[in-house]
Formats: sequence, structure tokens, C-alpha cells
Amino acid sequence: MPDAPTSPLARAIAEIERHVAGDGWDQAARLFALAPTADLLSREPALVDRLVVGGEGPSADQLTPIEQELPNQHLEDALFTIAWPSTVVGCAVALERIVLPPAAESGMPAAPAEAAAWAARHPDRADVRIVVAVLRDGVRSSVLRVRGHNDDSDLIRETDLAPDLADALAATFAE
Repeated sequence: MPDAPTSPLARAIAEIERHVAGDGWDQAARLFALAPTADLLSREPALVDRLVVGGEGPSADQLTPIEQELPNQHLEDALFTIAWPSTVVGCAVALERIVLPPAAESGMPAAPAEAAAWAARHPDRADVRIVVAVLRDGVRSSVLRVRGHNDDSDLIRETDLAPDLADALAATFAE
């Protein structure tokens, strides 16, 4: 079931998607820590002008995405090396993928490198950007944008669009 776009996590991932979209397509994966905005402002009051919009203070549950440097390695491998401080209540990743209709799978080469090149040339391919987020307490959310569908109403919002990726993000909070 889709999560409400007004939930703090849904608002944060929509903000991440807009931020990443501002840099166009064909980007590497990007990682974000999610911190409670009120806590962040209590530690860094100078950020108030950047984090408070419209003159009102943050809501009690508002989350602020903070972009992180990713090591120069495959995303899934990098996630195994990450541990978050207690001030981080969630994390998110934005990445792009190629999707194909199910009928196209029968012609896909078995070797991963060949399959990637084949998919990139496939006439029925679609480029998508997905943002997947998890909170420390297990709450998950994700949004997906298909290239060429640039209105925010075109975002596909679901709790678990990429469950394996959400599991890998959740593992970064394992004690």
C-alpha cells in the first residue's frame, strides 16, 4: 500500500528526488543520511535559514536529508561498510536503473556485463530513478520516476519498490 505523501519519510524522499533530479539523468548512486530537523537545528542553529521554509519552524517529525560521500566501490558493497551515529534516524539512496518489459527477458544474455550492454540498447527499455529509504525503526518508503515524466504527480510512491535495496539499507542500522 502506498504511504501517504505527507508522512515525514515520504516528504524527505520526495525532497531527495527533486534534489537529485536537479542534476539531470545519468548519475551515479547517491546516499543520504536522514536526521530529525529539530535536532539538527538545536545543534547547528546557523542552518535555520536553509532548513526552515516559509518562516515556520520544523514540524516535530520533519526529517532533513544530508548527502554523504560514497566510497569508490559498488553500492551494495559500500552499504556493508556503513554504520550510522545515533543522530541519524534513517538513510536513503537514489539511483538509476534500466527496466525492461517481462517479454524482453527471454533474449537477455546470461553474462552480467553483456546483459547490461544489451539492456542499454534495447528499444523497449525505460530509464528510471528510484529513491529508497528506511528508518531505524523499520519504516520504509520509496519513489520511482520514469525518465521523461517530470511532474511530481508522475512519481510512483510505494512502501517497497526495491525490497532488497531497502533490506541492505536497513542492515546499515544493525547493532
